[in-house]
Formats: sequence, structure tokens, C-alpha cells
Amino acid sequence: MKKLFKVALVAVCMISMGNFAKAQTKIGYINTNDLVQAMPELKTVNTQIDAFKKTFVDVLQGMGNELQTKSADYQAKQATMSDAVKTAKQSELADLQKRAQDYQTNAQQQVEAKGNELMKPILDKVHNAITEVAKEKGFTYVLDSSQTSLLVSPPADDLIAPVKAKLGLGAGAPVGTK
Repeated sequence: MKKLFKVALVAVCMISMGNFAKAQTKIGYINTNDLVQAMPELKTVNTQIDAFKKTFVDVLQGMGNELQTKSADYQAKQATMSDAVKTAKQSELADLQKRAQDYQTNAQQQVEAKGNELMKPILDKVHNAITEVAKEKGFTYVLDSSQTSLLVSPPADDLIAPVKAKLGLGAGAPVGTK
């Protein structure tokens, strides 16, 4: 009888612990892309990125025009050029094309780095608001529904409205929930 009582007690403890652990895990979700798109600072950041990008685009267009002009000139005069001059011109065109490609790659990296630098304060602000709302509402985990495909998600666990309210963006209806 004592043995049966111990087994029953252990079973009851295990069931209670399982329910206790289950009760403490609360999972919410939010679409951070929609939230970031709603941020008023994003317009300023996009304007700054576009202006930064334009400086590279202007230089690249100049390099492209130079390459096109020299290529057309080479093709027009190719028949009358000696082999040594042809080789030198071809080498010059190849070098110009490589410099343009290298410049473009470098420009893309710089624009990406500048974009990350300018977006960091916005992303930090969004992350902090999500963390605060999750803590206030008792969520243990918050999934990003823009990164994860949620097959079933109750509207009550969507944190977009309270996070928008925390950021002062208006709590309207959830945007772009999956």
C-alpha cells in the first residue's frame, strides 16, 4: 500500500510540474517587417541611403559611358589598327571594365554597410519595444512572423498592436498577419 501511495504521489507531482511548466511558457508573435515599415524614421533613413547610393551611381554611369565610348572607338578603328595597338586597346578596355566591376562591388558593400548603420537605431528601438511589451504581457518567447511561417496563430498572441502603441504608432488592427 505504501508503494502504491508513493507511485501515485510521484505521478501527481509529475503531472503538476508538467502543468506548471506549461503554464509558464507563453509564446507570441509579431511581424517585424510591418512594424519597421510603419516607423516614421524609415522615410528619413531611405532618403539618406538613396542619396548615398546616388554618389556611387553617378560615378558608375561615368565609368560606363567611358567604357562605351572607348569600346565604340575601338570597334570603329579596329580594322586599321596594328596587332600591338589592338592588344593594348583590348587590355585597356578589359582593365576599365574590371575597375567598373570592382567599383560596383565596393559600392554595393558600402551602401549595405551604410544602410545597416542607419537602420540600427530603428531596429534597436523596435527590438526594445518588443522586449518591453513581451515582458509586460508575460510572453516567454516572441517569434518573428516575417521570418517564420506560422501555420496556426491566435490573434490574441499577435503583439503588433501593443508594440505599435508602445512606439506611439497607433494600435490599429494587426497588419499583414500570416
